[in-house]
Amino acid sequence: MWGRLAVILAGCAALAGCAALRSFEVQEPAPWVQAGVPQPASDTESLLLYFQHLRKLPGADLGREHETARQAYTRARTDFNRVRLAMVLSLPNAAFTDDGRALELLEPVAKNPGARLQGLAQVLSSNLQEQKKLNASVQGLQQKLDALKSLERNLIERNR
Repeated sequence: MWGRLAVILAGCAALAGCAALRSFEVQEPAPWVQAGVPQPASDTESLLLYFQHLRKLPGADLGREHETARQAYTRARTDFNRVRLAMVLSLPNAAFTDDGRALELLEPVAKNPGARLQGLAQVLSSNLQEQKKLNASVQGLQQKLDALKSLERNLIERNR
């Protein structure tokens, strides 16, 4: 009886040891971290490096990166994957740009005071909100300019 108990306890200890060792395994670097560069110290630093990586990608590679980020978020809806996908969706002049969806993704992280990525999510969210306001102002000014051009054409035609 005591022999069996000892074997079971030894087996449990061995399994616990394996699990503890896994935390010391060397993790694969993120694909956007350059070889020879030290691993990012935090998720925030990793995502900032990711953004730098995104800005350098040509259009076709951006599309693939969008799909990769979307799939990662679908598999695991972590704060990291939320912010990562939001960054991709907020890239200007990309075929898949969706600032509204990016804001939706960022909102839970930005409003969670315990989230490690709260600060980054808040910065990205406020930037996207400000961009939306600027775009609305530009559209309003464009409408006014178009109305003035139309008025000018009408005056020119009337004077003929």
